[in-house]
Amino acid sequence: MFKETYSLQKQLMELLDMISMGSASTEDNITDMVSVIHTVLEICSVISNMDHALHANTWKFIIKQSLKHHSLLQCHLKHSDILSGLCKDTLLSFHSCLQLAEEMKMSEIQEGTDLRLFQKTVKLCRFFANSLVHYTKEFLSFFSDSCSQLHQLFLQIYSKFPPSLYAPEILEVHRDEISRVFLVSLDPLINQLLPFSPFMEQVLSEKLGLPPEQQLPQCLILVTIMDKLSSQPEEVQTLWNTGKSLSLFSALFFSFQQCSGELSLPVCLPEVISTGQPAVPITLYHYVCVHLCSFIASTLPSHFPQLEYALLDAVLGSSMITSLLAMDSWCFLARYGTAELCAHHVVVIAHLIKSWPSDCYQVSALGVLLRRMLFLMAPDHQVEFAHKFLPEEVENLAVWQHISLKALNPDLRKRVACQLCVAGLAQCRRWLNSRRALGELRPVNTALSVLLAACNFAGDALEAELQASVLGVLGQFWTFLQAKQVSDEPRLQQTLCLLLHLLEFFIQALDAKLITQVFALQSSLFQLEDPSWIPPDHVRLAMVDFLSSMGKVFIPQEAQRQVVPQLSCLFASLLADQTWLIHQHALEAFTHFAEETSHEDVVPQCLNSEETKNKVVSFLAKTRQVEETTEARTERMKQERITCSAQFMKMDGELESTGEPLAKRACHPPSEEQYKSAVGTMEGAVEAVKLLLRKGSPPAWLAVKLEALHTAIAILRDSVR
Repeated sequence: MFKETYSLQKQLMELLDMISMGSASTEDNITDMVSVIHTVLEICSVISNMDHALHANTWKFIIKQSLKHHSLLQCHLKHSDILSGLCKDTLLSFHSCLQLAEEMKMSEIQEGTDLRLFQKTVKLCRFFANSLVHYTKEFLSFFSDSCSQLHQLFLQIYSKFPPSLYAPEILEVHRDEISRVFLVSLDPLINQLLPFSPFMEQVLSEKLGLPPEQQLPQCLILVTIMDKLSSQPEEVQTLWNTGKSLSLFSALFFSFQQCSGELSLPVCLPEVISTGQPAVPITLYHYVCVHLCSFIASTLPSHFPQLEYALLDAVLGSSMITSLLAMDSWCFLARYGTAELCAHHVVVIAHLIKSWPSDCYQVSALGVLLRRMLFLMAPDHQVEFAHKFLPEEVENLAVWQHISLKALNPDLRKRVACQLCVAGLAQCRRWLNSRRALGELRPVNTALSVLLAACNFAGDALEAELQASVLGVLGQFWTFLQAKQVSDEPRLQQTLCLLLHLLEFFIQALDAKLITQVFALQSSLFQLEDPSWIPPDHVRLAMVDFLSSMGKVFIPQEAQRQVVPQLSCLFASLLADQTWLIHQHALEAFTHFAEETSHEDVVPQCLNSEETKNKVVSFLAKTRQVEETTEARTERMKQERITCSAQFMKMDGELESTGEPLAKRACHPPSEEQYKSAVGTMEGAVEAVKLLLRKGSPPAWLAVKLEALHTAIAILRDSVR
């Protein structure tokens, strides 16, 4: 019966294909043909799971008749219905491919009926991709309201295909066949959509509210668009690079920031590094950076304002790895562009640092960028920079504290180092000789940072008189520092870190009194009355570095009785630290200290527990810790993405106080996408808790916290009603 039905439908479609319609066709004829096409479209949804050939031929008829009578039918066809059907059947066929490939991997059977069915299904996917390309080419102007479907088509396909964390596990040979046969056929569709403004607005929208599994696909789509834009006419490049709400540059950085899980794992993508060589897997970061820099190289000068805005915005953003991507791209621009462009950007960045009203992570990011950019400046532009920001002027120290003097040419380097030391010492002495107000510590810390920059470059090369002056000033700070003050004042904690780093340069010149003062303060910070307070991470890291340098020192006899027990206790505390970064640095520092110190009896005193001893032994033996499985790591990355996304949203919503009232902004009601995003975060958090409960017993406070959350959700539910 199926064969007879199939034969009858085939004959009917051949008969309809023989119909010829010209410009003289009546309105009724046009209406009838439109009705036939849409009736056949309804049949498609019924037969999609029956037979590949029947399904394909039915769609072939729809596409052929639509194109054949293009001029007569274009204003009468329901293009959104046809496009929706094509997208739906494309996804269904694609998911069937993945299911078959996954089953073959699990069954370990790579031939026979399943393989033939897989190959037929991949070819059906290619047919749908070609149909989409042909139909879109002819009727693109009618797709203004359907661009979200096309966008979703790409997102859903790439969310289920490697390297997505949410893709099923399939063999590489099957992955390559899907890519070679289907995805390559779908690629021209993006080319056709590039000049279409509604598609651009859809892809670059600020209100996409994408779920976690579609964040990487969005990033890869934007990279693909970047790759294709350089060969497009100027008006198309302008369309994407200027955007409506976001430029392509800004959209890429925003999308990249959402891929925290894929960046941490990291996922890898194939890339041809050298012409004529096969593609090799590279990390997502490397992949995006290479393609972004290539795009920057082809960017028109008229689009530089959008590029510069996006780069600066990303550098100042809350995501460290996105900030790093922007810095790498900016440094590429500095090298690829003219020397004048590099110099201009360096001056702008320096002025931003100089005028920034407070210490915050944005200034640190700008400082790292300035430090790197100065290495790329032409020597004559470096001289001009030193004249614009004179090192001997106090207001310019905020800029110079971020600069590596190794970037400067030798003559300029030596002169600047001396000028910075003189200016930094003068600033420190002014504060030490005044009432020493803690509220005035910011310029003092800047001065200490400048001295650190000079010592990093010069060290022993500094004149003996200048070295003695620096050490004398450092000694004055230790006479008044008190543990309680340090614990209460963040800026004094920064002062302590800078002092410890500076002392490393003069470690062999420290006298017994100064060594005693330094260790007394560090020990006191771990023995305050408040047992819940411990020195912040950056202070503990500074302590670790200082302790490492103590291996070079023979502790004076008169100081050993007090300093040696404190030294061993500090090492013991830091080796037992629960923060993995500090613990790792402590292991490295202790190893370095143990190799160099002449006080061998101190080494075993630092290992005050079997657990600490075992960790040190494992570190020295380079014993690898038990590694989690790929599956477990992937699941952990998915859960951590939820935490990262929530943190980025929180940080992006917090503006650094500038001391001035913020301008009032118009209040806009929250969008549906924002609600979806917030609820999605809640759902993800619930799944994360479920996963933790399956792994082990919960803490005692969890039940109380869940009850409080239950009450809060009930209040939210009632407010919605």
